[in-house]
Amino acid sequence: MRNHFYFVLLALCVNGPGHAQNLEKGKEINSTCAGCHGELGQGGSRGEYPRISGQRPAYIVDQLKSFRARKRVNIPMYPYTQERELPDEDIKDVAAYLASIELPTKWPVFKDSDDALTRLTLTERVMIIPRVAGNLANGEAIYQKKCFACHAPTGMGRGMFPMLVGQYTSYLMRQMEKYIKSERPHDEEGVGGVLNTLREEDLQDILAYLTSIQERQ
Repeated sequence: MRNHFYFVLLALCVNGPGHAQNLEKGKEINSTCAGCHGELGQGGSRGEYPRISGQRPAYIVDQLKSFRARKRVNIPMYPYTQERELPDEDIKDVAAYLASIELPTKWPVFKDSDDALTRLTLTERVMIIPRVAGNLANGEAIYQKKCFACHAPTGMGRGMFPMLVGQYTSYLMRQMEKYIKSERPHDEEGVGGVLNTLREEDLQDILAYLTSIQERQ
């Protein structure tokens, strides 16, 4: 009952009141995404594909539409996001489904009665991003001054702004570099942006800070 209530709230966040998203349809659509992003939306183990499970649904919708419109350049994504392959309603369904997947950041506590399959299944759902080197104090100071307004103090995102905690650091660094080079649009208007004001070591420190707070979630 509790999970059902959560899913209803999630669907309303994606599509507004009056229409709940079809999570079963979203799961079916995700079978295509799983080829790169994994069955649980956990992404690639080296960050070659981002984690999309637990991501904010409005952000997933926005990015899939950006791929379709080619505002965000990613050639492998183009065939899968065309209107004939992924209409708007399907985008909302798969976004709601992916957002509903919870991957814990702590190893499960097993019961003596848990069989091998149960233990394996629970372990596969754990999502722990390795800690990376960096100045945590500097990373926290920069993040809480320049990033929290959109991505929330906890790094879990707000609205259409993505969750950063629990994302592969190699992927995040690659995206920050694309923002800085204007290869991917950020939210600032005109040339430059908040990331362009930071040094390379500052970016690394932010990533170090994000990996240090994931276990608090």
